[in-house]
Amino acid sequence: MAKSSGSGAHQQMSLDLLPSALLATVMTKLDIASIRSLACTCKAFHSCASHMLCFIPSFHLLDIAPPAEYIRPLLPPNPYLRSLKVDCMRLDDSSLDCLLQPTLQELCLHNCADFSGRLLSQVGQYCKDLRFLYLSSLAEKRGRSIDVSDLEVLFGGCTQLETLILMFDVSMFLRHNFARVWSIAPTTLVSLEMGYISSVMVTELLSPPVAPYQSIEHIRPSILPGIQKLCLSVDYITDTMISTITNNINCLTHLDLRDSPIMEPRLAFDLTNAGIQQINLHGRLKHLSLVRSQEIFPAYFKRVNDLGILLMADRCSDMESICLGGFCQVTDTGFRTILHSCSKIFKLRIYHGPHLTDLVFHDIAATSLTLTHVSLRWCNLLTNHGVARLVSNGNLSVLDLRDCRNIGDDALRTISNLSELKALLIDGSDISDMGLSHLSKGAMHSLVSLSIRGCKRLTDNCISFLFDESSNCELRELDLSNIPNLSDGGILLLAKRRIPLLELRMRQCPLISDTSIMVLASMKVDEEGWYGSSLRLLDLYNCGGITQLSFQWLKKPYFPRLRWLGVSSSVSRDVLDNLSRNRPFLHIVFHGEELGMTGQWDNSDDLYMHDYDEVDELEQWLEGENEGDDEDIQEAENNADPML
Repeated sequence: MAKSSGSGAHQQMSLDLLPSALLATVMTKLDIASIRSLACTCKAFHSCASHMLCFIPSFHLLDIAPPAEYIRPLLPPNPYLRSLKVDCMRLDDSSLDCLLQPTLQELCLHNCADFSGRLLSQVGQYCKDLRFLYLSSLAEKRGRSIDVSDLEVLFGGCTQLETLILMFDVSMFLRHNFARVWSIAPTTLVSLEMGYISSVMVTELLSPPVAPYQSIEHIRPSILPGIQKLCLSVDYITDTMISTITNNINCLTHLDLRDSPIMEPRLAFDLTNAGIQQINLHGRLKHLSLVRSQEIFPAYFKRVNDLGILLMADRCSDMESICLGGFCQVTDTGFRTILHSCSKIFKLRIYHGPHLTDLVFHDIAATSLTLTHVSLRWCNLLTNHGVARLVSNGNLSVLDLRDCRNIGDDALRTISNLSELKALLIDGSDISDMGLSHLSKGAMHSLVSLSIRGCKRLTDNCISFLFDESSNCELRELDLSNIPNLSDGGILLLAKRRIPLLELRMRQCPLISDTSIMVLASMKVDEEGWYGSSLRLLDLYNCGGITQLSFQWLKKPYFPRLRWLGVSSSVSRDVLDNLSRNRPFLHIVFHGEELGMTGQWDNSDDLYMHDYDEVDELEQWLEGENEGDDEDIQEAENNADPML
């Protein structure tokens, strides 16, 4: 140890003398999170990280939304860049020149509300080799517009495009030219997803055009002949639309349709038995999702019953994933037919099944099914007995029983035997504190995500029953929202257990106050850790006792990893502005939106699949690049352990 000073100087000198090309070669094998960690440790790595941005193959930056002055230094001209993923919440058309690089093959731009339709045409002009394109919220900001000619330029330029995901209102395009433009879409396109499009536009888009003086019986080439995956959110799912999709897309293996009617659909604008039996006429479909959402109006598929499901099931023997939402006339007979006809199914989701009972799973043990993902939301006739039959299939890794009101402690006793369970969602069920103790003896050792939102019988004691001091807990996401008897005492127990949670939701808990925030801000995951645990997401929306005092604890240096924060709309604007200045990269939501939800498709399978960064180096790097300040790096070098 006496030689540590000289040894450290020698090692530091050796690091500076290493060829920059060698360091850069090593760093190209790392992701952005690891590179930015290295960049904050010493000047040599910082300099190398800055230079290697000119030849790094992928740049993924979705955990924060940098402004233009921060993103430009990070995206210099790079002939080796293949993949770019950026949150564009603070960017607009003026940033297109640095974002759109000609070598890109994958481009994902999230939250493009401040961009215009020019983004589409510029992608087509500059990214000729693009294979994958994802755009969300394009031109949603007032005053922005999209012209169908922008889409035409995109298709004309990106002739190798394979996946196109447009997560915004596609109906903004003018209808009279919309279908014509899609006729020149790349023949390489195999996957298409749209955030919203009317059913009429879908029918026109997929229907081959009839040339002048051409007979209707004349064989016409299909639009989008190579499509294998189609995901659409529409106003109405109709027989006409199903027929058009089935007759014009022969290679379809993945079909996901979702609608949100604003009124009760008429016969011509609804799905019936006649329409549903046309699904999978070509026999290639592996994944099917048909969901009618009740977000706007309480509408259901009232014209589809067991007969329609029976006729559809005849062609679904090779299905691997089925999701049915809003089929209020389908009974146990229809649902059991799916289980017994689709022997290869491993994902089953049923939403708003008012006639689904325990009988659906009565003889599931006699089947050859190997279910790994099951979601049965708003199925209020399902009881503990049905759950016991279901979990006899011991391969379950995701189980979603949200809003099944008759699920209680006995169900948790059987669920605890699932050794591979990763995500459990039992919102609104009739469980008690004692019932949760069953989980701590079994499934809690494998669980990564747990949601007990709205379970009214729970109290602070549920934390003690869940987290046994002697158990090895893998939990990273916990939802304790809307539990009226949860208080600061429960959060204190949680902090004492030192669970390294990444996401904690406590919205609409009236007894949660400033004390809980102070406890969470002061906790340590381990003796070598830092304050604020490891929380990346904290939802405090409409918690009864949160005052301005909490916002002092939400500032730096507390909660160093925090990226998402939910608060009540009643919070003073000055307080929020002050917090935003202190943490410019923090997403603050105050209108009650659910935090961290980036897409509209069902993502219950991926609740525990988040890829979080270890520490907060990117923010340091960005601010350091913008201010040209090397003091922190110098201090880190001076304080470094010479033996490391």
